[in-house]
Amino acid sequence: MTSAGLVDRYGRVATDLRVSLTDRCNLRCSYCMPPEGLPWLPNSDVLTDDEIIRLVRIAVERLGVREVRFTGGEPLIRPGLTKIVAASAELAPRPQLSLTTNGIGLDKLARSLRAAGLDRVNVSLDTLDADRFERLTHRRRLPDVLAGLVAAGATGLHPVKINSVLMRGVNDDEAPALLRFALAAGYELRFIEQMPLDAQHAWDRTKMITAAEILASLQAEFTLQADPAERGGAPAETWLVAGWTAPDGEPAKVGVIGSVTRPFCGDCDRTRLTADGQVRACLFATEESDLRGALRGGADDEEIARRWRAAMWTKRAGHGIDNPAFLQPARPMSAIGG
Repeated sequence: MTSAGLVDRYGRVATDLRVSLTDRCNLRCSYCMPPEGLPWLPNSDVLTDDEIIRLVRIAVERLGVREVRFTGGEPLIRPGLTKIVAASAELAPRPQLSLTTNGIGLDKLARSLRAAGLDRVNVSLDTLDADRFERLTHRRRLPDVLAGLVAAGATGLHPVKINSVLMRGVNDDEAPALLRFALAAGYELRFIEQMPLDAQHAWDRTKMITAAEILASLQAEFTLQADPAERGGAPAETWLVAGWTAPDGEPAKVGVIGSVTRPFCGDCDRTRLTADGQVRACLFATEESDLRGALRGGADDEEIARRWRAAMWTKRAGHGIDNPAFLQPARPMSAIGG
């Protein structure tokens, strides 16, 4: 095992850190949690702002992390979010900082987050229909999400990306409409295959809308060309949309993240930190490594870095979702972080 960055046994190097700031959320998306919500982590278990800042610093200064994305639950409900972003932006070398959010409240926070050093946002949006949005999320908040998207673009959080999950018989007819909306507004759209990360454990492989189905739906109305740019460790396969231009003058793109049917495990460059201080080497890992205990037990930075390296060394070759022996993680997406 190397004593440098976050290297695993297969030679992959983790340079992208996903940090969950809370397991709580103000929506109840059906593919994530039940309408009544979940038992949240006790406040004493959740990392403090200073503990998160310290772990991000160790990741950047000692472990070679170059990108940090803050997630949840819903990260915008974390009171110390702006403080955490600002402290992360002061690190050297400065990491790229992004946020994955449902967009509710972003219209009020976008300007202060941009001033603190946030570079860009990913906003979840699965439908443009207010009634469908309410059925999917159990909240009537579509106007708030759309306002958040507008605010993100206006304050320079570029590129503004949209994440969409299609579900059979629910919103699987909306792929072209979602792309048309994103292109017209200058957003980058990413479709994500529904993954087995729901708290209800009701995910069914046979009912999932596949990447191939998503592309077929888009190609019925748009001309797509394979993106010639190097994909690297990016989770999305991207296509250029003929006849459309992005705000920066480059060809407009649409992406599909086929985590289930087109896994990209061989190029994965991510490490994950849960809101209660557990390292997860993979989104679908069934084991975790505790850093919170080390933090609160007085461990120095090098000891924490050593534990983090050890956790990543055990990363598996792939998640194996399509394998009949696959076991869904005990934690749902809201408790892991996207």
